[in-house]
Amino acid sequence: MSFVLPTRFNRGGFKEVRVTATVQTLMTADEFWEWCCRPENAGKRAELVRGEIVEMPSPGFAHGLLCSWIAHLLWLYVGRRGKGGVTSNDTGLVVAATTPATVRGPDVMLFGECDDLRQATRRHVRDVPELIVEVLSPHDSWTDMLRRVKQYHALGVTLVWVVDGDARTVTVCRPKEYQQLLEEAEELTGNGVLADFHLPVAQIFSPHGAKKTA
Repeated sequence: MSFVLPTRFNRGGFKEVRVTATVQTLMTADEFWEWCCRPENAGKRAELVRGEIVEMPSPGFAHGLLCSWIAHLLWLYVGRRGKGGVTSNDTGLVVAATTPATVRGPDVMLFGECDDLRQATRRHVRDVPELIVEVLSPHDSWTDMLRRVKQYHALGVTLVWVVDGDARTVTVCRPKEYQQLLEEAEELTGNGVLADFHLPVAQIFSPHGAKKTA
């Protein structure tokens, strides 16, 4: 857009200076979904952060292996409990629907209630998960990760795990509580969110079927 700025006053009146300003339009969550569905954006890995698209590098093999294994372990728990569902593959979660909108892609999510696959939404999910699991990637910083955790808590997620595959630790994050760092010899529990949940931390880092190479 263009507008006129009066710069000084003289006998001839105001001197006009024409200035061009660029106004950036922030995306809504629905607009971001439409952007994701465009053919030219197929295969892109991105999130919407306060109305702006942020593209990210694809994670490596170890990251994908760990995420899929954690999802498997959580599906076993869901099967025992008899309700709920687990998502992975950076499923879009609408963290803030109002402008400026934010849509994150958590590594793994566990939901207390889950629709049949035929009724499940094809768009980014707006339900609040019981648990979110984030697996650290080489490009992740703790500052960015803690910002994510804070956003999840603001949404109403009361249990977040941050998994560090290199250190082989899990940091348990609960709203208004100190973070709890668990090492391999310790045990994850449901922290009052997931009933009767118990999992040795060491099991998270020991996918069945994985073999050591000489």
